[in-house]
Amino acid sequence: MSMSRSSYAYEPSRDDSELAGLLREKALERKRWGYRRLHVLVRREGMEVNLKRTYRVYRDEGLQVRRRKRKRHRVARTFEPFVSTEPNQRWSMDFVHDSTWKGRTMRMLTVVDDCTKECLWIEVATSIPGSRVSQILGHLSELRGKPGRIHSDNGPEFAGMALDRWCYENGVEHTFIQPGKPQQNCYAESFNGKLRDECLNEHWFDSVVHARGVVESWWEDYNEVRPHSSLGNLTPRRYAAKLAASPLGGLGRNDTVDQSRNNNHKTTTEASHC
Repeated sequence: MSMSRSSYAYEPSRDDSELAGLLREKALERKRWGYRRLHVLVRREGMEVNLKRTYRVYRDEGLQVRRRKRKRHRVARTFEPFVSTEPNQRWSMDFVHDSTWKGRTMRMLTVVDDCTKECLWIEVATSIPGSRVSQILGHLSELRGKPGRIHSDNGPEFAGMALDRWCYENGVEHTFIQPGKPQQNCYAESFNGKLRDECLNEHWFDSVVHARGVVESWWEDYNEVRPHSSLGNLTPRRYAAKLAASPLGGLGRNDTVDQSRNNNHKTTTEASHC
């Protein structure tokens, strides 16, 4: 096997110190983010770098996120999820439970727009009855218009008379999942998983007021900063603005997926320069 002397003596001259420092800084701020979302933040800072180089430096710096073990369940998929094609077509709702370090229990009502993936509301309190759920939906309807339908599980707050009356008076359809089938509320469950992993598991709460402040800060960050992979790495708020600015009033889900695939292909092509 022959090799030229210049190739044998070649040493890469690329300096990755700036990229490594930026990745360490972002990883310290976003402890539960992997290299793909950190790559989006690096590109937002104006640094021209492809995904493979980001991953190489990310790995060399030992910034990998430790995966939390989850119980695996064999689930037979017997339903097709509802796909929203425009904002306010359907809002998904669910509850998250947590507690302060003193043991006081808290409940959090989350409301998500299925199309834009925006978190519309997170209510943090010790008790959230059906009447309060109705008040929150009424307030959101005044801010951004009524939803075509709402979707939830069969909890007493959702299946009670207060929310049923609000839906009837406002002409909003209310759909429920089958009992024991949380995967049928997939959009809310997915959001709640992010809330749990990136916010609740990372903080100790002194009180409900403290928890409310921390959660509201994360809520704003989720809508304004966090890139969403199913939206072509746009933030939910930016994707909603893009839909509103499009001539037809919506880009459609397929357009976003195609754009994301094109970006991934471009990243692969650029890898030869790494």
